Amino acid sequence: MRQGPLTGLKIVEFAGIGPGPFCGMLLSDLGADVVRIDRKGQGRASPADITARGRRSIGLDLKNPAAIETCLKLLESADAVFEGFRPGVMERLGLGPDVALKRNPKLVYGRMTGWGQFGPYANAAGHDMNYIAITGALNAIGTKDKPIPPLNLVGDFGGGALYLAFGLMAGIISARETGKGQVIDCAMSDGAASLMAMFYGFKAGGGWSNERRSNLLDGGAHFYDTYQCADGKWISIGSIEPQFYALLLEKTGITDPAFAAQMSRGEWDSLRAKLAEVIGKKSQAEWCEIMDATDVCFAPVLDLDEAPKHKHNVARQTFVELGGVVQPAPAPRFSETPGAIQGPPPAIGAHDREALSDWGFSPDAIEALKTAGALNG
Repeated sequence: MRQGPLTGLKIVEFAGIGPGPFCGMLLSDLGADVVRIDRKGQGRASPADITARGRRSIGLDLKNPAAIETCLKLLESADAVFEGFRPGVMERLGLGPDVALKRNPKLVYGRMTGWGQFGPYANAAGHDMNYIAITGALNAIGTKDKPIPPLNLVGDFGGGALYLAFGLMAGIISARETGKGQVIDCAMSDGAASLMAMFYGFKAGGGWSNERRSNLLDGGAHFYDTYQCADGKWISIGSIEPQFYALLLEKTGITDPAFAAQMSRGEWDSLRAKLAEVIGKKSQAEWCEIMDATDVCFAPVLDLDEAPKHKHNVARQTFVELGGVVQPAPAPRFSETPGAIQGPPPAIGAHDREALSDWGFSPDAIEALKTAGALNG
């Protein structure tokens, strides 16, 4: 039994990589019935495939006309569909938005790409780092010497999957009000640019430099940075506000009057060196003892083994274990309709009969698809 605020929503996902599966995970975690269309073939389920959790898989041969008709029939009763292919692929399959919206005028059709459906780069290959490179985001992140890719968080997941999920939900609300579906052109480059809104505001107001590690929030300020401890581990300090900065000096025992020049950018490098020397005299655990849960704006820097065991994460059950794999729990949290991991990652075609039956296909129709070679099972 599915649970969460999106219970009752029916969404079709065309299997892909990166932001598509993560978007499907988010929707499923909040209760949507997400049916994933996989290409017919063998594919074992792995508990470690975390972003595939919680949906059902139908394996279809998308070169078979009967499989294409099956997809269109599924879309007739879906609230939304999303895909992550290059522009034109779905059209060539006969599953483009024009065809789909004729079958279901209220359908919300999400298209997830790196560069978007049009523009000079639209048909070019790329990865997260490339998509955020043209937005100003990549240039702003890294050391003074070079930009450093911030994992896939800014493009694939932040600028891609989250904006796709947001767009799909907005489109569904609109369709319920107007009776008209629409196409959501979700480009990771657009989303990453949107995430940079505050920093473009800083730049316009004269408060942001294009030089990395020279600004308030990019590691330029000594009071907003990471520091290595005596044991080689790291802590994070974010004491921006004057009262938090004063507490930082109190907790570290710093009385050097030079630290009064908190906002003097020309002093930041020298103050960072002095603060690093102080931090380096104690272990991470010792600094946690001194600064944990205070208004210093402090937290230890934890790795992927340590994070699930941290007391705050344990108290909030931020991480859970499923199939022997530790993974993030559904987020955000709802007081009346809490989400849940709806099930483990599925093998390709694991739910051929079950999902098709639930979505209105008769046993005879399912058997006919098998006979025609369109269905995986």
